[in-house]
Formats: sequence, C-alpha cells, structure tokens
Amino acid sequence: MTKSQPTGSMDAPLVDRGRRSGTVLRLLVLALILVGVSIAFVLFKEAMNNEFVLGVLGILAMVGIFFIVSSIIGLVEVMPQSRSDEFAGTYLASHPDGILVTDERGRILYANAAYGRLTGATKAANAQSLEALLSKNKEATEALYRLTAALREGRESHEEFRLLKPLGRSSGSGSGAHWYRLKARILKSANQKQPFDVWQLSDITAERDDQERFFRELQNAIDYLDHAPAGFFSAGKKGEIFYLNATLAEWLALDLTKFAPGSMNITDIVAGEGMALIQSVQPGAGQTRTETLDLDLRRANGQSLPVRLVHSVSSMRDGAPGESRTIVLDRPRGEGADGSASAMRFTRFFNNTPMAIASIGGDGKILRINAPFLRLFAGVVSRDDVDRGVTLDVIIHEGARADLMRALAAAKDRQGDIAPIDCRHPGDEARHVRFYVNAVIDESDEAPEEVAIIYAVETTEQKALETQMAQTQKMNAVGTLAGGIAHDFNNVLTAILLSSDHLLLQARPSDASFADLMEIKRNANRAAVLVRQLLAFSRKQTMRPAVLNLTDVVGDLRMLVDRLISGTNVKLDVQYGRDLWPVRTDLSQFEQVLINLCVNARDAMPSGGQIRIRTRNVSWDEVGGFANARLPNEDFVLVEVSDNGTGIPPEIMDKIFEPFFTTKEVGKGTGLGLSMVYGIVKQSGGYIYPESEVGVGTTFRVFLPRHIPEVQPVVPGATGSASGAAAEAPPSAAVSEQAVSAASNENVDLTGNSAVVLLVEDEEAVRRGGKRMLETRGYTVHEAGSGTEALEIMEELEGKVDIVVSDVVMPEMDGPSLLRELRKSYPDLKFIFVSGYAEDAFAKNLPADAKFGFLPKPFSLKQLAVAVREMLDRND
Repeated sequence: MTKSQPTGSMDAPLVDRGRRSGTVLRLLVLALILVGVSIAFVLFKEAMNNEFVLGVLGILAMVGIFFIVSSIIGLVEVMPQSRSDEFAGTYLASHPDGILVTDERGRILYANAAYGRLTGATKAANAQSLEALLSKNKEATEALYRLTAALREGRESHEEFRLLKPLGRSSGSGSGAHWYRLKARILKSANQKQPFDVWQLSDITAERDDQERFFRELQNAIDYLDHAPAGFFSAGKKGEIFYLNATLAEWLALDLTKFAPGSMNITDIVAGEGMALIQSVQPGAGQTRTETLDLDLRRANGQSLPVRLVHSVSSMRDGAPGESRTIVLDRPRGEGADGSASAMRFTRFFNNTPMAIASIGGDGKILRINAPFLRLFAGVVSRDDVDRGVTLDVIIHEGARADLMRALAAAKDRQGDIAPIDCRHPGDEARHVRFYVNAVIDESDEAPEEVAIIYAVETTEQKALETQMAQTQKMNAVGTLAGGIAHDFNNVLTAILLSSDHLLLQARPSDASFADLMEIKRNANRAAVLVRQLLAFSRKQTMRPAVLNLTDVVGDLRMLVDRLISGTNVKLDVQYGRDLWPVRTDLSQFEQVLINLCVNARDAMPSGGQIRIRTRNVSWDEVGGFANARLPNEDFVLVEVSDNGTGIPPEIMDKIFEPFFTTKEVGKGTGLGLSMVYGIVKQSGGYIYPESEVGVGTTFRVFLPRHIPEVQPVVPGATGSASGAAAEAPPSAAVSEQAVSAASNENVDLTGNSAVVLLVEDEEAVRRGGKRMLETRGYTVHEAGSGTEALEIMEELEGKVDIVVSDVVMPEMDGPSLLRELRKSYPDLKFIFVSGYAEDAFAKNLPADAKFGFLPKPFSLKQLAVAVREMLDRND
C-alpha cells in the first residue's frame, strides 16, 4: 500500500458519475428528435398529403416514441440508484468506526469522518494511509501485513493490536496505551472492473478494559474460592473432577501442581461406601437436586477424612446425568447444643459398616438405610423410594417373602434367635443374599417406631464356592471309586490277555478255537480302552508329559478332525494365537482331549454348523476376565472349542463330566468321553470350563499352565545329551511305549537266556499267567504274593536275581517299599513296576535317583517280554 491523497471528501461518499452521464445523454437525444420532428412538420406542412412525407414523419415519430420510452425506463432506474447511493454515503459517513476505501494500488478513494477523528486528520487532504500510520509499531505492522496477504488471497480477516499512544491525540480518547481492531474485506460490484479494499478501524480500548476488569474479578473470585474455609470440587457427567480448591487439596494432602482437569474421579477421593450415597442423589429431568451427606473422604496417604458434603447434581432435560458441584465441610470440632458432632459420627459409622442395614417400622415400611444397602440393592430400591415409604417386600425375592414376613412378625413379638433367611437377589437370579432379622428392644412405655433391624449380606461367592466344593468332592469320590474299579478290572483284563496269548501260542489259525481266542483278546483290548478312560477321569492313568507347542499340535490334528466331520454340513475354523507359550502335557492324551471335544461338537450339530478351535495366551492379569472360571493368578495357554449346536441344558451342566453320564442313544456313547477329557486336563495341571446356551451353542475352554523350564546347573565334564527334551523326562526308565513298538517287530530277540526273574504280584491269576509267559521265553521265574514274601525269597536266593517285576498296590508291603528295602542290600538291582495306576501316583514317594522301569496294566505277553528284555539290556 502506497501513500496517496484522497480523491473524495471526508463528509460525502463517492458517486457513480457514469450512470448520471448516460441518463443526460438519453435526454439530449430525446430532445433533438423532438426538435427534428417539429422542424420537419413546419417545413413539410403543405406536403402532408404526400404519402412519402407522411411515411417519413411516421418513422420519425416512432423513433421519438422509442427514445421517450427508453428515457422513461432510464429515469425509473436512475431514481432508485441515486437514492441508494445517497443512503450508502450517509451510512458510511455516520458510521462510528473509521472506514477507508482503497484501490488495488493502495490509493485512498474514500475516508469517512470517523477515520479522520481516529487518525487525527480533519480534512480529506490530510488523511493518511494505514501503512503510514502503523509503520512505527512492529506489532501493528505485522497485523497489517497479515490482513493485506489475506485480501490478496480473497479472504476477509481482522486483527487486534496495541499502540503505546493513540493514533490521533485530538480524538478525545486520552493518552496512554490503546487497543485497536482493524478489519479488511473486498468490495466488488457487477459494473466494477477492479475491486476495492474496505478497511474498518475501531478503538476497542474500553472493551479491553472491561474484559480485563472481568478477568480480574473472576480471578479474585477463584482466589477466594481456592482459600475459602470450606472445600469445593466440581465434576462432570462421569464423575471426572474438573476443579477442586486449595482448601480441599490441603485436607486431602493432594499436590495441586500435579492436578489437571479430568485427571481424577470422585471415586478416587471417596472412601468406603460413600459412592453409593453420592450416586443415590438423582434429580429429575431438567432439574437440580441438593443433598447433605455425611461420609469419609480418602487422603493421599490412605487415611479417612470425615466430612459433610452439600452435594448438588443437575440433570439434562432428557434425564441424562449432568455436572455436579459439591461443598465439603470439615467435621465439627466439638459437641454442639444439638449434638451435630455425635450425629455426624454415627452417620459415618452407619454408612461404613460392611453390612447392608435397614430399620423397619411396624407397618413393614423401610425407615432408614445405609450406603451398603443402597449398593447391594441398586436398581431395586433408592433413597427416593425410602422417602416415599416403600415396604420391605421389594427387597425380598418372591420365594422367600413368606419366611421374611414370619421373621418380621417374630421381631414384633420381641423374640430372639430368629433364623437367617437365604434367598436369591430380587433383581438378579444369579446372586444370593442372606438376611438377618433382629428385634428392636425398647424399654420405654411408648410403642417404638422401629420394630426390627435387618442386616443383609451378599453370599453369591460363598454359594459358588459351596457349589464348587460339593462338585469337587463328588468328582473326587467318583474318581476314587472309578480308579479302584479300574485297578481291579485291570488285573482281570491282564489275566485274560495273558491266558489268551498263551492259548494262541498253542493254537493254529486253522483250529476251530482260534477265532474264538482272537475274539476274546479283541474284546479284552476294548475293555482295556474303557479302563484307561476311567483311569484318565480318576487322574491315575499313565502319562508321559513333554513340552509342546499347541500351534503344532492343533495343526497336526486339523486333518484328522476334517476327516471326522467329512460327509456332514459341519465346517472347521481354526484360529491360531501368535507366539504361544509352551505347555507340558502328554501329547497323545491331549490329542484325545481335542478329538473328543470336536466329536461332541459335531454330534451337537446334526443339521450342520461350524466348529471353531482357537488358541491364545492368557496372562495372569487377564484370568479375572473369565467370569465363570476360577483360576489362579498364573499364565495360561487357552484352547477353545466352540460350536453353534443344540447347547447343553443348565440342569445337566453339572453332570457332564461324570463317568457313564450321556445324553446319546443307547449304543452310541459310553459316557466316558468328557470324563476322560476332564481327567487328562486335571492331570496336566490345567482347568476346563464349559459355557453353553440352549439353541445357541457350547464353548469348552481348556486352560493349560504355561511351562517355564527349570534352569539346570552345569556339571563339569557333562555332555549336552541331557538337555532339551531329555531333561524333561521323568527319572524312571519308561519302557511301556518302547515295549509296544518293539513288540511289533518279530526280529527282536525276546528270549530270557536263563535270566532269573522275581515276579511279585498279589493277584494269583496275573502272577500265574505272567510266570508261565516268562518261562516260555526261557526265563527262570520265582514268584511271590507280597513284598514281605519277596524279601524272604531274595534272602533264600542270596540275591541271585537279575530283575524284579513287582506290582505296586499289594497288602503288607507295597511295591515302592519293596524297592527301597531291596536297594539297601542290592543297589544295582534292576526293577520294573507293573500297575493299573499312573506312574506319578507312586513315583513321587520314591527318591529322585530311584531308577526303575514301568509297565502299565493290562499288558500282553509280548509287552511283558519286551519290558523285561530291555531293562536287562540297559547299562545304567
């Protein structure tokens, strides 16, 4: 913008001269035409009868009429335009703000009188450009530059700046610093080739002074509120604290310098059950409600501060919660005439008890309740309900109302020892509550207002623990029974298998009895599978745990599960968790878990559906998120098997893991599948929890504990062969799997080579069959019916025994005790345990270095021969 002299007056606006000149020209043309017509009429008056002349005059008359009409139209247009310009000029001239109009080069086209007063110019010739006026002030110059740049971009804008001295001292504004507001906009009309820049300058010093005065008063008010003798805080809709004063911060030992609006919640400063009282203050829609509450606040060090709150809560018109404002009064320092300190102290104790308490009147109405009562029966009864005189029956489940009414009647008669009442929560069937009713004893002659005090305690967790304990005890009892049956049944099956093997050795395939012997052995093996399932449920089966990655396990089983569901409308969806932690369990047994769960899921969807297997890690701080699972605070790997089938009815949910319980038709299930799953998971140290909804589907969640390898001490000179999977092997010499694999190889030498075997077994049929089978292989066998008898035989033989094969459970002396006694005299004696129970069931009672072999019952002749042969061939 360059400095230039104004072309217009300080008191009159610019006028559009172009429109005026056009109008005058039209009038002149009209006048000339009329004059021409008049002259023509005089000159050709005598020739009027001539048709040519008359035609010419007619044409001239039409032209004259045309210009007359045009002039009239022009006048109609000129008159409103002239009035509009006059009004605009008057408005600009009388505007209280300084108005300056410049062209695209910054030359002043117009400046009103207010601009002259603000800038100290009394005449148009003295008006200065903004650039000249503001060039000496950096802040104002920068503001002017930003406004000019905005105009070049076609934007309107405004700036405010401060000058140490006013622009025009003669403006009456006084001396000293002044504030100005400068606005800039572009003015362009349809008839304008180049736009004008319009600047509006105003003195806002008085406005700024008012604002500063308001902020000073506000700051004084905040300072007063900060150091008022009472505490104060305000909170938002969700309880977030936006402001608390210095007094309250001092009482609570809070550092105000670290406080930020919204960084704290009311729950952070309220102790005990006080939040139930605060939340009970609920106003109506569009209303504000104020209540006085006595409760405890929590200091930063955890100590309680007894206070009285004047709590005011506003509500939106739609009923949504609004902001709250709370005045905090410190507790009374002494006893007043009205006993306010004692009343406040009692209220605090009443609201901070761990039990829900309510006083009941003679008509059954609830007279008074405490904060825990409001919390326990939230959604069922409120403070407003109590004020309206709600009766006792609203807090009692309908199934226990009769019992409570009898207890209340006993309280009216002042009877003692009223039995507690257990019932479900009136607002939630899944919760349980126990009520204690006590009579109010009043020795005065007047009838007491209160006749009973009711104490209520939630017993949901206690009921859940009782149910879980009862279920656990039942499962343990059934497991013990199943284990005992399986142990005895294993002895029977062992005798059957050994006898059938003995007969098969003597029979030919062409014999008539050969097929019957094979059928006996086949059904004995089927019975052995059932026994293993029973042992799995009782957690006494043989397990060979190894460190596994469940991603690999599930991946390997996917093809097998696909084959199991082929031919149906069931689809399989597997979702693998990332970076799964290792677990330690028996691979083959855990495969049985997944297969059983998938088969059950398939059978639950006869019309088709989807089986979903999902794995993921569950850290110790996530276990609380599973509402129906009670898990220790440990890391787990979770395996979920879900279906969208028929679901499990709630009435049989507690029975699904019991042996021989099944909902399938006769001949389609033994009822041992889920019981085996339960036992395998438990024996692996894990947990299994079902969740089902009828018509929606079922989900089984298997939690296996995360395996953390133990750090083995480095032994000098030791090789690395003991690391890895070998380090995870149990101390005993496991030979059962080796026996099974070797038994399928006919080229293995299973002869005894005159080795001496001491066979210890209390079951005569098993002992006799084992002795006969070993003797057919060339062994010399001595038999004993108990551990005591075995010690006597060893003494008679002077220890000349190569290997001892002993049962575990025997009368007088069991197998582990026999091992300990024999190792005292014969430390290198080889030893094999045979048992229907798991190896871990007895190995934990033996020394860590007690090396032995293990053969699970029932076993065949080949398995027995392989186990003995391999133990004899070992060099350790």
